[in-house]
Amino acid sequence: MAQPNWNPSLYDQKHSFVTEYGKELLALLAPQPADRILDIGCGTGHLTRLIADSGARVIGLDSSPQMIESARQNYPDIEFMLADASDFALDAKFDAVFSNATLHWVTRAEEAVACISRALVRGGRFVAEFGGKGNTANVIAAVRESIRELTRREIQHGWYYPSIGEYAALLEKHGLAVRYAHLFDRPTKLEGEDGMRNWLIMFGSRMFQDLSDETRQQALSLIEGKLRNKQYVDGEWFVDYRRLRIVADKL
Repeated sequence: MAQPNWNPSLYDQKHSFVTEYGKELLALLAPQPADRILDIGCGTGHLTRLIADSGARVIGLDSSPQMIESARQNYPDIEFMLADASDFALDAKFDAVFSNATLHWVTRAEEAVACISRALVRGGRFVAEFGGKGNTANVIAAVRESIRELTRREIQHGWYYPSIGEYAALLEKHGLAVRYAHLFDRPTKLEGEDGMRNWLIMFGSRMFQDLSDETRQQALSLIEGKLRNKQYVDGEWFVDYRRLRIVADKL
């Protein structure tokens, strides 16, 4: 599934939890001053900046021109490059590859793993977190039901949400030894009464791309109604995230 046409301002203003949760992952990365690190799916560059602050030499990579432009404006002293996570090659090798909240967008998962493996030095580490099996299951079900009711069409969400076993097998096939893997629920609070709608517009726009503006608005209202009992708690919207966290070493 192609990524949406990202809006960096909406991303930073309404969905800063992506960066905040990513800070937890940096503890597993444990960047060192001598490290050379590749940040895949760097977005607007905030986590890339924190890696650079450790003294490591870091390059941020993202497939969104809008995100890369924003990252370069935010942090002109850091190198950012526009590239696809499943189709990149760099002359330099890296001590670590880091990726937060990105790889569920990369449906060519094996190609991405092959690129990551090639980018690492022997003994280098891969540290990542992204949507795992069962991620946003309630939201996806509500979207499918609502669009079916309005249009009698079936839609595919198109994200890549693997199990631990599925993803570990890909890593091992390409010379990466898994030493930590955790699939866990993380219900995530969204901002404001229109939080679910903003989340769907930001992250789920591809599911609505063939709808007219009127039908899209009808669908969003239906979805909110279907999710209210499960995902609206004490006046707050929550999205039913389930995350896969991985640490692996290059053999």
